Parts: sequence; C-alpha cells; structure tokens
Amino acid sequence: MTASIDPVLLERELRASRARTAQLTGDLAGERLLGPQIAIVNPPLWEIGHVAWFQEWWCLRDGASASPGKSMVGGADQLYDSAKVAHSTRWSLPLPSIESTRSYGEEVLARVIRRLEREPDNAGLQYFVQLAVFHEDMHGEAFHYTRQTLGYPDPFPAPAALPAARAARRGDVELPGGAFQLGAVPDDSFVFDNEKWAHPVELAPFSIARVPVTNGEFLEFVEAGGYRRREWWSEAGWSWRAGAGAQAPRYWIQEGKTWLQRRFDKVAPVIESHPVVHVNWHEAQAYCRFAGRRLPTEAEWEYAAAWSARDGTKRRYPWGEEQPTAKHANLETGGLIEVDACRDGDSATGCRQLIGNTWEWTESPFEPYPGFVIDPYQEYSRPWFGTHMVLRGASFATTRRLVRNTFRNFYTPDRNDIFAGFRTCALR
Repeated sequence: MTASIDPVLLERELRASRARTAQLTGDLAGERLLGPQIAIVNPPLWEIGHVAWFQEWWCLRDGASASPGKSMVGGADQLYDSAKVAHSTRWSLPLPSIESTRSYGEEVLARVIRRLEREPDNAGLQYFVQLAVFHEDMHGEAFHYTRQTLGYPDPFPAPAALPAARAARRGDVELPGGAFQLGAVPDDSFVFDNEKWAHPVELAPFSIARVPVTNGEFLEFVEAGGYRRREWWSEAGWSWRAGAGAQAPRYWIQEGKTWLQRRFDKVAPVIESHPVVHVNWHEAQAYCRFAGRRLPTEAEWEYAAAWSARDGTKRRYPWGEEQPTAKHANLETGGLIEVDACRDGDSATGCRQLIGNTWEWTESPFEPYPGFVIDPYQEYSRPWFGTHMVLRGASFATTRRLVRNTFRNFYTPDRNDIFAGFRTCALR
C-alpha cells in the first residue's frame, strides 16, 4: 500500500478520469454503442459499464471489505467482470441502456467520493481508488484505439501548433551500461505489481537512437519491398504478414506515388517527421533487419530514460521529477507531433520523446521480475506473462497520471491497432 494521500487530490483525479471517459464516449449513440464484433475492441456500451463496475468492485465492494457486497446494479458481476465474461459474448449480453449505464457510473463515483470524505486516513481505500483511476485511464486510451479502429472522429483537438522545433540531433547516443537497477523503487507512489521491485541487471555498452523511427524512415523500408521480402521477417512475423495481407503500416493508403494515412475519420498525406505508429512487434523487427539495427531491451530502454550519470540516480521521468507538461511530452491530445518536438523532455542521456507521442516496442517478452508477488488485482499481469511483449513510454492518448519511466505496457506481437512505434539500437 502507498502512504496516505490527500483525499482532495484523489477526488480530483477521480473526476478528471471520469470527465475524460465522458469526452471519449459522450457522442456515441445508436449502433455505435455496440459497433461491429471484432477481437481487438469492446462494445463501448459494455466498456462504459465495466469501468463503473470495476470502480464499484474495488472501492465499495471487494476491496472495501472481507467479502464483497451486492452491486447497485442487479447481475452486474455477470455482465461486467472481464475475467469471467468472454469477450465474444459482450455484444449479446442484456446490457442496460446507455442512460442507465452512465447513471450507474455517476452513482458509483459519488459514493466513492463520499467514502473518501468519511475515511480520509484509510490507506487501503486510497490504494484501490488509485487503482480504479488508472484502470479508467487505460480504458480511456482503449476508447481512443476503438475510435481509430472504427473510423470515428477524435473528440480531442489535434495538438496545438508548436513553434519551429530545434531539430533533435539524429543518430545514436552511446551509453556505457554497467550495473543498473531495473524496476520501481519502493516509495510513496502507486506502482503495478509487474514493476516491483528494482533489481540489479548488468548492461553491456550500447548505442540507442535519439528519436523514434519516423514515417519517412519506415517509408524507405516499405518502398524497398519490405513487406514482400521474406529475408527481413522472422518465421512468426512472415506468417502474420501473409495472414494479414499487410503491405504497409495499418491505415496507410497508397494512391499512385503518394502515401496517405487514416487518422480517426480523416485521411491525409503521411507526415514524414512524425513517428511511425500502428506497427506491431513483427513489423518493428522486420524494419530492424532491413536497417541493420535491433530493438532495445526494456532494461536498455529504462536505462536510457531514467539514468542520470551526473547525479548517479534514476529519474521518475526522462527530464527529472517535474510533473509532465506540454513542454515535456505529447500526452492527452488528439494526435501526433514531429519527433523533434518537446526538447524539454529529453533524458539525461540525450534521448527525446521517450515518453509521449507513441508507445515503443522493446525486444523483451513480458515476464515477472525476480520475487514477483501478485497484487490484489490478480488479472492485471500474471495471465499475460510469456505471451506478450513489453512496450515502454506512452502515447499521445496516455494520461499524465499514468506515466513514469518504470511503467510496463504489454501487448501480443501481432497488435498494430495500438498507438505504438519503436526506436532502434545499434547491433551488439
């Protein structure tokens, strides 16, 4: 459990996360409340209810007592428990109306806030409130994925026009490696079980790119026949490419000699200075073979993001301890910015945009750290060990509350619907 947190701050975070959910789903109505049945999204009507149920379960029911009480919605556990309700059935469940679902969420939120007011020193409650906030933030990003997948408009405005950025130095940063503590250090902040705890690793010297791979760089791979040439793909990657019929990153469209990209409900020319996104782990690996490069391990990524040789310490964020702002990272916006932007967010090692804009695939499979102990939310990490790959950083759709250098995201290597790209390292 974390140290005591100001209940007023927790209430503010609860309300902010709910307001973001409302902004991401408020315009959905009619057929869009269910949408097509596909494996990579949830029906929004179900997902809105699930977010409310999760908050109720951990903050008012199971996490609040030795035995869970009843939900304020009859049959809620049979409708919204994602660990027990098969994904394929979520479109055919007898879900309440959107009005009832939103009312359920608002009543849960109100009761949680009242409980915080009654129990301002309840550390256990504060832990579960933070868990619920971060869970809702993650579903907020998932709603973003859904809107992109289904071609709905983005309710968030595109990032504000930035002054001309001083171009980031391209090429690599050469880092000495050595002994490094990978993972979160116990302190007063909330971390997930898969981040626990910092443990020693030994890193050989390595060189890592200062910025993520851009659309322009990835276009070179595409135009060199990258999706046709077997030699650049692993066996699993080629099998995925053939099955998916992939010829370019997802949402890229070729018209003559021009490449376009669909961003939500709009199609526009590919912007070469933006980071490439909507590429999966297999595509990232194929590009690396084409370029004579490799993906960083997650330990190398975290070292590049967190290590400060001057201080001999790890930082919470690449730029230090200051809370993220727009000058540091592109977070909570409606789209990408060029890789040269946000120079104030540079790490002590000289890398840019390690947080924000796009998640970054690493070479590493998602596995527990030594001495792993499962947290109360048992379905968060353990079911996915060994089958998913680690991503680090954050995307433009990630909330500021969620980011830190030790946060581990994870997806299967075939997923290219997410806002994910990558940066590369020199070969060992």
